[in-house]
Amino acid sequence: MKNSERILALLSEDARLTPAQLADMVDSTEEEVSAAIRAYEKDKTILAYKAMIDWEKTDKELITALIEVKISPEKAMGFDQIARDIYSHRQVESVYLMSGAFDLTVIINGRSMSDIARFVFDQLAPMEHVQSTSTHFILKKYKEQGVNYDPQQFDEREVLI
Repeated sequence: MKNSERILALLSEDARLTPAQLADMVDSTEEEVSAAIRAYEKDKTILAYKAMIDWEKTDKELITALIEVKISPEKAMGFDQIARDIYSHRQVESVYLMSGAFDLTVIINGRSMSDIARFVFDQLAPMEHVQSTSTHFILKKYKEQGVNYDPQQFDEREVLI
């Protein structure tokens, strides 16, 4: 793997690594690593640095839902503009174009199930090109973006639910 790809891989695992640490890991200089990171930030290869939070361990109430969306895109508009219209809403965490029975997957966060239902009813479903939606609430996260959520605290009784 080239140094540049290795730098990106290491940062995707731990964005807290310093250029000095990365330089040691990829057998390069700190200046070369810093320049590479600046270039990746400028050309939007690196989009963001973000901490993953286990909101279950805080006082903040947060519900996550996965919404399947079937759409009928116009010829000149395509999927991209509809996806932009959807992800412009602050509640939307992610939007993915899918193959299969539906077109888009929308990941949304809300304070409650009714908060998410209101978003779907008031904002998403009435959009011009949306044909149908199907909402699935995330009941428990076990692993997300390669990070385990307290696997040692897994209770075998939960399998019976």
